[in-house]
Amino acid sequence: MTVRGAADQKEILIFERRESGVRSYCRRFDCVLDTAEGSVVRDVSGREYLDFVAGAGSLNYGHNDPDMRAALIAHLEHGGMSHSLDLSSTAKSAFLTAFESLLLLPRGFDYRVQFTGPTGANAVEAALKLARKVTGRSNVIAFTNGFHGMSQGALAATGNRHHRIGPQMPLPGVTRMPYDGYQGEGVDTADLLARMLCDPSSGLDAPAAILLETVQGEGGLNVASPGWLARIAELARSSGALLVVDDVQAGCGRTGTFFSFEPFGIVPDLVVLSKSISGYGLPMALLLIRPEHDVWLPGEHNGTFRGNVHAFVTATVALTKFWADSGFAGDVARRGELLARRLAGVANVVPGATVKGRGMMRGVDVGSGALAASITRRCFVEGLMLETSGPHGEVVKVLAPLTTPDDMLNDGLDILLDAARDVTAESGVSGASGLVNA
Repeated sequence: MTVRGAADQKEILIFERRESGVRSYCRRFDCVLDTAEGSVVRDVSGREYLDFVAGAGSLNYGHNDPDMRAALIAHLEHGGMSHSLDLSSTAKSAFLTAFESLLLLPRGFDYRVQFTGPTGANAVEAALKLARKVTGRSNVIAFTNGFHGMSQGALAATGNRHHRIGPQMPLPGVTRMPYDGYQGEGVDTADLLARMLCDPSSGLDAPAAILLETVQGEGGLNVASPGWLARIAELARSSGALLVVDDVQAGCGRTGTFFSFEPFGIVPDLVVLSKSISGYGLPMALLLIRPEHDVWLPGEHNGTFRGNVHAFVTATVALTKFWADSGFAGDVARRGELLARRLAGVANVVPGATVKGRGMMRGVDVGSGALAASITRRCFVEGLMLETSGPHGEVVKVLAPLTTPDDMLNDGLDILLDAARDVTAESGVSGASGLVNA
């Protein structure tokens, strides 16, 4: 357990007295945070922690990037818009121009951009609603261990029973199929989907959409293979369904390229972006739509906060600063390999552990939620914030900012290695595999 300072003790009382019991992250990290810079956060007593949670992937460029902060301050001092519904603004124009010139055109993409409500779940809801409107169908195919949000439509596509509060909440309209690797090595789960789509007696209704993550973040860092993704994309096309890629956590450079699906030669019909798209941790979500599917009528899907002007400002800086050339992506790829090597060392001290994930979206499956929780608690005591994922919370997940300097990344991974070794030794178990499953 951490030892709270007097300032923490005073601050914590209001949270315990007034905040809902639904709060979660603050239960794992027993401190009151005050300031942050890059990959470091500080609590009210001045203690520093390495932040390898990064807003659950919302801070790919770290905390308080100085250029984004300066641009936002300049916008505020200029008296720039703070809220604009979906009205045209100079900030929106600058963002769309940068998004088009730096991301879409170089990749040969012609997506329309829809600004939804501010969360990833809002954008998923818009994607499912649009797919159903385009196709005239209602069924959506989603996958085991997928996570797509907590509102009812997105939640229906989410696999985790805890989040779905099942069976108390009826969540219709989704058929769940096994993700790549779910049935073990040597089993191509796309074969099952293909057979069911072709069989009029399978009970599988023709889908409006096939919704997937190329790397399942909350589901345990499960990685889809290139062949499986290509097959699913072809099945979507041949069945008349829209292929929807949820890039909320895996996108914005987290796997090495801006879009996680870029290396695989597929072009989804719809792409969901959120989390780090603003660059600064400000709420914003987008739905990218192939032009032939942009059949919305004016105002048919709207919301009060469907265009965060402050997020436009910081996002424009993020795109121009980090994505104007291939240098940043190359650095992320290099750092991702460093992370994989270091995590293999962590896996070596935990019996049966394996490394999972892709790019800078990796972790160690230690086989037990209790063990993973013990390791992350020990890390926090030593000044490192990590979270867990997977159906049983068994994966120690590293989402360090993509801009984390190598020495700082290594410092954090040293803490993780020591914690894994100590906790494993205390449990009285020895020997491990250290295999990389990526």
